[in-house]
Amino acid sequence: MAQLVKLQDYISRYQVDLKRYPTQFVRLKKQQWERTIVKWEQGSFDSSWLEKEDEVEVLEKKSFFSKLFNRNNKEGNLEEETWEETELLEEDVVLEDTASLHFEPNIVYNPQTKDELKRMYLNQLFHFQLKWASSTLREKSYVDPKFMRDKLLRTLTLQLPDNYFLFYYPILKLKKAPVELDILLILPTEIICIVVLEGNDLDAFIGSSDRFWLRKSGKEEKKVLSPMVSLNRMESILLQIIKKEDIDLPIRKVILSRNGYIDYPGTSFNTQFVDSRKFPDWFMALKSSPSPMKHMQFKAAQAILDLVQTTSYSRAGWEVDSEEINE
Repeated sequence: MAQLVKLQDYISRYQVDLKRYPTQFVRLKKQQWERTIVKWEQGSFDSSWLEKEDEVEVLEKKSFFSKLFNRNNKEGNLEEETWEETELLEEDVVLEDTASLHFEPNIVYNPQTKDELKRMYLNQLFHFQLKWASSTLREKSYVDPKFMRDKLLRTLTLQLPDNYFLFYYPILKLKKAPVELDILLILPTEIICIVVLEGNDLDAFIGSSDRFWLRKSGKEEKKVLSPMVSLNRMESILLQIIKKEDIDLPIRKVILSRNGYIDYPGTSFNTQFVDSRKFPDWFMALKSSPSPMKHMQFKAAQAILDLVQTTSYSRAGWEVDSEEINE
């Protein structure tokens, strides 16, 4: 399950501590799944095993302030080839693990098969990811409901590996001006820029080196802005960032149409054209990444997070209480 590091200009927990949250997310996902499946196999789903949100919130705050004032200066090092989990004091481990239980799958019915249970678990974990990608302990952003229904966002988060960092239409602040990028995937070994061409099923996109492409939908034809414009702009911005921060990761560019066709008669350096015919094989290959999270991957993600624009508001006490009631 890819980690949703940044969603548009929403506040993200990964902005607060990129060293902590990726490994915590992987651990949390595994622990809660093991706990869920044991309860399901025992047939013992009831409210007694669900943590109370208010108790967990207090523990999370204790963990936060404990780390703020009492954290050991030696938190662990970033290895050049692999990412090692941060060393924590024994007290911090207890607090952090307990606070992590603020994600509890809400079992509203008893699934009949393990696959059904897994789908329900991952669906709720997706909503939990949106929470992490739009709030911290002290701040919160308003989430557009469209992201709850965004099929591509669900596909990327639910089906890609845990060691992938996803930036979904992030907004960077460059020279005091906001610039919205498209989709970025930061893998342990490369950065992938993705521009999506979405229309009606079976639409055909006829590409060229011009500023506009032609979209054919049945008998209708319409000019659309060439996706190469956004793709090249993303590449240009990223090249500046990785050069400045001395980041050694190659950039790969992808134009994606999951439900249509792309016809690009020419050739374009370092750009893949993935349409409905190529998508299954391309996505299967994308999911196959045995490499663990790496130092250079974290360095690239942090460099981008340092430039993001964030819109959020302070989580006042009454807002937290209201959120707990709603959840």
